[in-house]
Amino acid sequence: MIDIKQFKDYRGMGQRPADFDEFWARGLKEMRALAPDVQQTPVAIKSRVAQAYDLWFTGVGNARIHAQLIMPKPFDPSKPHKGLLMFHGYHVDAGDFTEKFGWAAEGFVVLALDVRGQGGPSEDTTKTKGGTLKGLIIRGVEDGPAHLYYRSVFLDCAEAADILAGMPGVDASRLYATGSSQGGGLTLATLGLVPTIHRAYVNYPFLCDYRKAYQLGAETNGYDQLAYWFKYRDQLHKREAQFFDTLEYIDVQHFAAAIKTPVVWGMGLQDQVVPVPAQFAAYNKLAGDKKLYVLPEYGHEFLPKVADEVRDFFMD
Repeated sequence: MIDIKQFKDYRGMGQRPADFDEFWARGLKEMRALAPDVQQTPVAIKSRVAQAYDLWFTGVGNARIHAQLIMPKPFDPSKPHKGLLMFHGYHVDAGDFTEKFGWAAEGFVVLALDVRGQGGPSEDTTKTKGGTLKGLIIRGVEDGPAHLYYRSVFLDCAEAADILAGMPGVDASRLYATGSSQGGGLTLATLGLVPTIHRAYVNYPFLCDYRKAYQLGAETNGYDQLAYWFKYRDQLHKREAQFFDTLEYIDVQHFAAAIKTPVVWGMGLQDQVVPVPAQFAAYNKLAGDKKLYVLPEYGHEFLPKVADEVRDFFMD
């Protein structure tokens, strides 16, 4: 059994780039200079409590990005409603619309992003000279930080937050965000880029502490692409320093020190997909109020009871 006390002071192996803040400020400026061209179309799902929509917007690289929009029914835009951003796990999609109807019934306007180029219909316009077979963390790594796939994804998340905050009837001061695994990592990135998010709940966030994940020999469908890149692209590790230095720009632990949003975090100590130390690299750096739920017998899977505990946290 892992003793988490050994990680209470762990701050990660990551080396925050000196121009990290400037890098992301440039990205936000690029994203916000785009005309988002938001379009939404009703989805015919019968419900007494919610109305569903397909929503599209233009992200960086002129990619058309899809999200599910679920609104309370009936909806009065003259009254303030909470907004909820939802981010899904690696390589899948936003799931079923009806999964979010309970939140609409509680008065939330929900925007659930389909991450570009993954299981949903969102486009991926990322161009790269490097290998693209194994995974998305390494997509663009040979072209430099500005070409990383996840740079575009993080900016899509920030744009989704801007769009939700600007909707009639949404209280921009009461935005919430949640996600598990990749969705947890995207939530943390969003908190770093959009500090006005009110509260967040994450489970075992992915996209953190790449050097540690590689050191631990992570060979699951999450971080295995790191070893894959060396095995097939840099067998003698001549570009190792450049490789990891580039990935630092999309390591969510580097947002954490500036995150003052209250965060609840779920963690399974048997997690073989997102190593526990890599999670603590970000958790320990969070600057705001935080609470950790640890399930010793669980891994990278559904964590029971935590959502019930968090319910009041989102119903403030």
